[in-house]
Amino acid sequence: MTAQNRTQVWLDVLTQAPLTELELPASIVVAKGVLADQQSAYFIGVKPDENNPFPRARNGEVGLLEGWGLAKAVHWIIDQDADQNHKTPIIAIVDVPSQAYGRREEALGIHLALAGAVGAYAQARQLGHPVIALLVGKAMSGAFLAHGYQANQIVALDDASVMVHAMGKESAARVTMRTIDQLEALSAKVPPMAYDIENYASLGLLSGGLLQVQNIAQPSAEDSQKVLQHLTQCLEKTQQDGTDLSNRLGSKNRSATARVKELMTAQWHAE
Repeated sequence: MTAQNRTQVWLDVLTQAPLTELELPASIVVAKGVLADQQSAYFIGVKPDENNPFPRARNGEVGLLEGWGLAKAVHWIIDQDADQNHKTPIIAIVDVPSQAYGRREEALGIHLALAGAVGAYAQARQLGHPVIALLVGKAMSGAFLAHGYQANQIVALDDASVMVHAMGKESAARVTMRTIDQLEALSAKVPPMAYDIENYASLGLLSGGLLQVQNIAQPSAEDSQKVLQHLTQCLEKTQQDGTDLSNRLGSKNRSATARVKELMTAQWHAE
């Protein structure tokens, strides 16, 4: 495990032993846990694997194996509850620095692998599995789209190291032809350009809110209980909000998005 990645740390304090009956890549972990109301839940995380056959995916990135592995894990959960009216919640523990960039990844269809993970999470949500994403570190680029973004509720730990963005600062600076200092100055005025979790929350996407813990890198028993209690509250919200993601459109910083969606919906249904 790299020093920066917290996936396994939080899985250890929130769950019991990982499930072993699934044949998954070493970078994918699925474990059973119990929320504060004694509700069972499946927890899924992506962790670093220094022996990953794809070098670009050895530090917690989501690559070919991870995309298909996530899809397999979620579909397995769906199958377990296929005949059940009450669907088991799925908790995505998120600390993913990026999707895996590389020629082999592109040639072998990383877009398909990540789409498979997205589709699995979306299907689980639409079938009634409450899906909650817990952001404990980085949630970057296509990795977050594949692992966490399809959740009914997204909750983030309130810490400067927790961030959501399309790309790292260095890459964004190159693409926008700015220095990092100029990029940071711009992000202070334009919330979608910012990296800090507070600005991301202002976009209305953290429907599960921000949660403070004492030690994000080495959580205590009190921290884990606090997180489990908060996840239980998020579970209750999913039961109220239903299976769609309309709860993300209420922020004033997304008023234009909501208006465009309204107009497009009206045009789509117009005779």
